[in-house]
Order: sequence, then structure tokens, then C-alpha cells
Amino acid sequence: MRILFITSAHNSMSQRSYVELTDRGHCVEVQLATSEYEMSSAVERFNPDLIVAPFLKTAIPETIWTKYICIIIHPGIKGDRGPYSLDWAIMNNEEEWGVTLLQANHEMDAGDIWSTKTFKVRNISKSHLYRHEVTQAAMKCLLETITKFESESFVPEPLDYLKSDVKGQLHPKLRQADRKLDWTQQTDVIIRKIRAADSNPGVLDTIFDEEYYVFGVHEESDLKGNPGEILAMRDGAICRATGNGAVWITHLKEKNYFKLSATSVLKDKLTGVPELPLTPFEKYPGRTFREIFYEERNEVGYLHFNFYNGAMSTDQCNRLKQAFIEAKQRNTKAIVLMGGSDFWSNGIHLNVIENAENPGGESWNNINGMDDLVREIILTDSHLVISSMQGNAGAGGVILALAADYVYAREGIVLNPHYKKMGGLYGSEYWTYLLPKRVGYQKAKELMEDCLPVSTTTAKSIGLIDDTFGETAEEFCLNIRKLAEKLIQLPEYKKLLLNKIDNRTRDEIIKSLEIYRNEELEHMWKNFFGEDRSYHIARYNFVYKISCLSEQMTKI
Repeated sequence: MRILFITSAHNSMSQRSYVELTDRGHCVEVQLATSEYEMSSAVERFNPDLIVAPFLKTAIPETIWTKYICIIIHPGIKGDRGPYSLDWAIMNNEEEWGVTLLQANHEMDAGDIWSTKTFKVRNISKSHLYRHEVTQAAMKCLLETITKFESESFVPEPLDYLKSDVKGQLHPKLRQADRKLDWTQQTDVIIRKIRAADSNPGVLDTIFDEEYYVFGVHEESDLKGNPGEILAMRDGAICRATGNGAVWITHLKEKNYFKLSATSVLKDKLTGVPELPLTPFEKYPGRTFREIFYEERNEVGYLHFNFYNGAMSTDQCNRLKQAFIEAKQRNTKAIVLMGGSDFWSNGIHLNVIENAENPGGESWNNINGMDDLVREIILTDSHLVISSMQGNAGAGGVILALAADYVYAREGIVLNPHYKKMGGLYGSEYWTYLLPKRVGYQKAKELMEDCLPVSTTTAKSIGLIDDTFGETAEEFCLNIRKLAEKLIQLPEYKKLLLNKIDNRTRDEIIKSLEIYRNEELEHMWKNFFGEDRSYHIARYNFVYKISCLSEQMTKI
């Protein structure tokens, strides 16, 4: 079936929808909703059987929805309407929420219903809820809707607020005044407000008499102070006192700028605020913020790295490398790289690079930091290493996972193992060694050149990952623990370790890691410092969220 996506951004929902449908043999084209002309032109050119809007901030033109069935993926329960569905659900502390697929008509979110699913709302951020529960429910609805559409006999249900199962409502616009923080309030109230606005638009707050948008909140159970007081700093975050406790805030955004770590935004204003470091290996009795932490169980070490949006700065790469080196000194047999529950990794940190005095120089430092980390993992001869991908991954983040001996991914995450769309970036992280080793040279070339998202089903079929399981992060992590413990208990464990060492020795003789790295970095040097400014322009557009008007994607 020919399916056209009209979407405001090819985001996580759009990409997941894309891979789910293309995996099932459908022909999908993606068109950004940049203007009525662009949308209408795409419809005329592609002549779709069905139009789907995975993520839409604007209405589909009447000239389109009157001629074609257009399905809107709305992140709300039956009857819920408005652009701030998830924000209100979290702000109102809803226990259950849902996703509804409805047909576009003259009134926003009021069309006939094709499918709907509900889920329990966990105490997490809007962006995390969106990438997990919302996306999972949306995919079930989407596949069900496709089946109904293909049957040619299904009649969608008109929206009727008199029905007992229609519990939603039209929500008003959510203003910053509605989100306003009062630091004398209880910790849970403040957390809920910040989480309801993460990752967009953030909560506008005043710090040191200046206004900033606040993102990334974590509860602190031990520190206390006067409400609003900044109590401490750690790994780029600040700790601020509430009415009955404190929270850590990881990121701030100045108006007309972009998100950065809180300490890099506030800089000298934090003079006198104590730094409270917490190593990955220290025990902490309560709740707090830490980007990297380590736990151990039954001779298996688990190294967690939960970086905001999966971006890894030079400093974060260095700290993670050091933590991995220390983990290798522990009396364990395997190390599981856990990433974060929302993202595995998306490679170098473009926001930090854009903010640097010398973006080219910081790009170079950052990619070398990634390379150093990947090399450390590749050369591990004391442990078996497992990559446990709970969340989406892109660019060098995907290659980082391939440095391990075994690669497993949660069902339904989306992988983008390519660099080229960032202004023709060549990429490093030893991808020219690791990727062909996994999928072969021809498939590696296709993945890098086509720049298409890859589902876990496809990733497993081509050998990019070893297996995929677990619909939720909790299921996945439980299975990873069982798998890791079973692996180290195998009678042939020592043989697996020896084979790993022999294979690395043989590969090094054929072509050294140093040569792979130097060849990749020669290309990257041109990207960062050459006359072609495409990478710098693409990075600027990405960081400032400037859409490429002509962006579209086709797969037959």
C-alpha cells in the first residue's frame, strides 16, 4: 500500500511508524508539513492510498482531507483535543491516558475514531512518556487501523461526548503562567510541572534575576535549604531547594538560544555554590542525580549512562571511558553497557559544539573522545561486554554499541546508524571496522548512504544486533540480567573470552585500529576544518531547529 506521512518533524514517532510500515512491505514517503503547497504537491506527486500524520502541529488542508482519508495520531484518550494533550495529562496527574487515531476533518482532533488504546501514566517526563508508552500504544493503533483500512468495510466511530467511554475534553492552550514554578511548593508538584514541559517548551523560571527555560528534573532526597536556593552543582546540573526538599535541574535554555547544561549557562553566577561530586561507584542511599552509575550483581557489572537526549560531550565521553576502565578492574566476568532508559546514545554533543568558541576544535575533541571510549571497549580482553540498548540510538551512538561483543535492543526502538545527513559528516568511532564486521561491506555502505531509520526487526535480520526482546524497558532489563548471568555461567565462558582475544589479534594483523581511526579522522578533519561548511550549517540548523524545507524521504 502507498502511504504518505505528513508530519511536522520526522521525529521518534514518525520514524517508528515508518519502520513499522516499511517492514511490512508498505511504500512510505515522508513529507514535512512546511506549507499547504508542499503538502498538496506531495499528495499529487505520490498519489497515496492513505495519508497518516504521525506528529502534526498544523491542520491538514481541506483540499487534501476531503479527497483522501487522513489519519491523525493523537496522544490522548477518546474525546481529548488540543495540542497540549500530554502536558495536561501530566499536570493533572492523570493515572491513565491513551492514544487515539482519528480521521482528519474540518475540526482539529474531532474526527471519526479508527482506533484507541490506553496505558498507565508513570511518574516520568513528557518526552519519556511519548517515546515509550505513547509510541507503543500508537503503533498498536496504527497497525490495527491499517488492517481496518485494507478491509474496505470498517466504519470509524463518530466522536460522541454522550458515550460513557468518551472521557476526554478540549484543552485550552497551556501558557507559561499555568506552568509557573513556586519553589515553596512540594517537590512532587514542581517535578510534575517541569516534566510536563520536557523536552518542549520547558518551564520559564527566574534564576539570579534572569529568565531561563528549565529542563531535566531529578528528585534529591537528602539536600535541603531555603525554597529556591541553589544548593549544589554536579556534572553540569544544579540542585535547587523546594518547599520540602530539593530537585536537580540538568539543562537551561536562554530565550532565542538552545539547551545547555545548567552550569554552562549560569557560569560565574554559581560562584560559591559547592560542587558535590558523586562517582559512578559510590553508594547513595536516597534519590539523586547522576549521569553515570555502576551496579553489580552475580559477577556482572552494569554501567549506566543516562545522558540528556543521548548526546555525549567530550567531558561525558571522558568520564564514561574512565568509569568503564574502573569497571574492568572489578572482580566480574561481564560488563553490560546499559545506556539510559530513554536513549542509548546519539553520538557527539552538537549543542555543546555549537556553543563553543571554536566549534571545529570542539568537534575534533568530541569525536576523539568518542573514539577513545570505543577503542577502550573494543580492546577489553578481561570481560565479555554486552550492549543493552533500551532506547533509540543514532550516528556514533549506534557504532558505540557495536564495540561490544554482544548487542541487544529493546523491541521497537529505532536505530539511525549513519552520519551523512549532518552536512555530509563522514563519521568515526571505528565504524569502518565495526559496521562491516557486523553486516558486511555492501550492507554497511547501504546503511551509510541511504540514511534511513532501521527497526530492531531489520537490525536483527541483517546482523546489526544479536537479538531484540521486551516491549517495555523493565521487561528488557530483566531479560538482559538473565541473559548476562547465563552467559558467564556457560561451561565455554573461558573459551569465548579466548576466542575474542584471538579474533582481535587476527583483525589487528590484517588492519590495525590505528589505521581505521586515522583514515576516518582524515575525512572528519575536512568536515570540521575544510572549505566545505556543510557540516557547520547543518549543525546550526539542527541546534536551532531550523527545518530543511525540501526534506523528504521515499522508500519503495
